[in-house]
Amino acid sequence: MPATTQSEHTIAYLLADVSRLLRRDFDRRVKALKLTQAQWRAIIHLAREEGINQATLAERLEVKPITLGRLIDRMQAAGWVKRKADAADRRVSLLFLTDKAQPVLDEMHAHADEAMQNLLAGVARKTQVELEKALTLMKQNLADADAAAALNLNPKAIPDVRKQQKSKRQHTR
Repeated sequence: MPATTQSEHTIAYLLADVSRLLRRDFDRRVKALKLTQAQWRAIIHLAREEGINQATLAERLEVKPITLGRLIDRMQAAGWVKRKADAADRRVSLLFLTDKAQPVLDEMHAHADEAMQNLLAGVARKTQVELEKALTLMKQNLADADAAAALNLNPKAIPDVRKQQKSKRQHTR
């Protein structure tokens, strides 16, 4: 296996730094909305995937379920989120944004658009498209490795699994 190059380390550090700086920029932009980072991140995830359960949202936000429970309690008290019992398992709460959260979400989208314009200033459209493709592939690589680890598979087997899946898809067409 080849040694990791300095360039690969630089990509990882740049990704982490850009992510951190983008969150900081967005925090500044939504400060007037009086949202904490945890709140705006929860709202964004709920807007993308309404009806998600608390355990899954906690995992996505990388917080402990008890921490998310308290956050959701505060957001519910503010009227932004409602809980509904899962019909399949009444112990599970599914989370939904309320109508009161929509204006907040709309403002967040406007601030996100501004942040993205700032982030991509000077980056050619063609480069943006290529970057999105590369990042999507990187995300899939890491998601596959995560799934393999959850199944106790050797991460080195992932390329073989992908080839098998691709072959199956081609044969079923």
